[in-house]
Amino acid sequence: MADLTIDERRRRLARLLVGFGANVQPGQTVMLGGDVDDRELVRAVANECYLAGARFVELNYFDLHIKRARIEFGGDDSIGYATTWSYEQARAAAAEKWAIISLSGGTDPSILAGLDPDRLGRDNSPVNTEWLKAVSEQLVNWTVGPSPSPVWAAVVHPDMEPDAALELLWSEVERVCRLDEDDPVASWEQRMGDMVATAGRINDRRFDSLHFQGPGTDLEVGLLPSSQFISGGSETADGIPHRPNVPSEEAFTTPDPTRVNGEVHATRPLDVGGTVLTGLRVRFEDGRAVAIDADQGADVLRARTAIDEGGVRLGEVALVDGESRIGQLGTVFYETLLDENAACHIALGQGFDYCVSGDDVGRINASQIHIDFMIGDDDVDVTGVTGSGDRVPVLRGGVWQV
Repeated sequence: MADLTIDERRRRLARLLVGFGANVQPGQTVMLGGDVDDRELVRAVANECYLAGARFVELNYFDLHIKRARIEFGGDDSIGYATTWSYEQARAAAAEKWAIISLSGGTDPSILAGLDPDRLGRDNSPVNTEWLKAVSEQLVNWTVGPSPSPVWAAVVHPDMEPDAALELLWSEVERVCRLDEDDPVASWEQRMGDMVATAGRINDRRFDSLHFQGPGTDLEVGLLPSSQFISGGSETADGIPHRPNVPSEEAFTTPDPTRVNGEVHATRPLDVGGTVLTGLRVRFEDGRAVAIDADQGADVLRARTAIDEGGVRLGEVALVDGESRIGQLGTVFYETLLDENAACHIALGQGFDYCVSGDDVGRINASQIHIDFMIGDDDVDVTGVTGSGDRVPVLRGGVWQV
């Protein structure tokens, strides 16, 4: 793809996010968000939205330097604050069934260095509850996509010259988004079809729990009776298909938030609101994360999970096989969108009610947060456990066994 101009590369990525990812519909309002460093791709995405027939594109920029100012100089009442109009906007998006496109790129962790970790952890917008509700109730078609930038390239490839680092990052993003294919959408449809078939075979087994075992990890995650693994995208309540993450390599479901036990070691670094956690270790008892430790950044995650009761319980468990292009690259992107699709992962916080049915909808975990972290690797075995105690291999060496 290096023979294309940077504008052409942005257009190809923007077209994939708008048409295949969010599947923007004629007449829709689109909420488009990104970091200020993403503005060139933001413009390309906005162009594609209007070409798809969008009525209006509402911009929502974020700047980590402004967050630093709030944490460092703002009063206690500014931590975890959201304006009234922010709530109104989220509710309008749900009521009017907007499309949502978020651009995500690795942030420079040095921007937040030296700040109070407790304030950093507690600084989570409560309006996220409204957005999570809109997603959980399938009222919006949405996607999150990567946005290569010089800042992100310097974090991922710090030993390279800036231009070379950005070129390599672009090439990696194009690879994992299948933009190196003549027909990226056809390639995605084939991959997602395979994943849907695998999710179906897992669902047919009706596992009671999943057991993860590997270096530093011995974790059993209970499933609800109606838990269904979902892959290959989602559909709104009005029947609009969309792909919430581009790229996506996972089959995921909502677990039983009361039946998680054991210890787990994260297999990749984790970015929590601009703070990088390394060497994360979590111990669960009866569904609750009773101990959160890390080589770096544990205080931030402890404070973030203390926001509400559901912050220390699981809302998601996801399986990823060795065919993931992200995992095959071996690159740590310091960006959850990509890193979570490299390996099996779990998420603390809000669950997805569309993964369950009946009475189980009222049993899923509820929280303001949803924080994914990676727990899988080729040396982490995943075993399905049936209600009668039979143990069935699911993943071995990154290869599906079902």
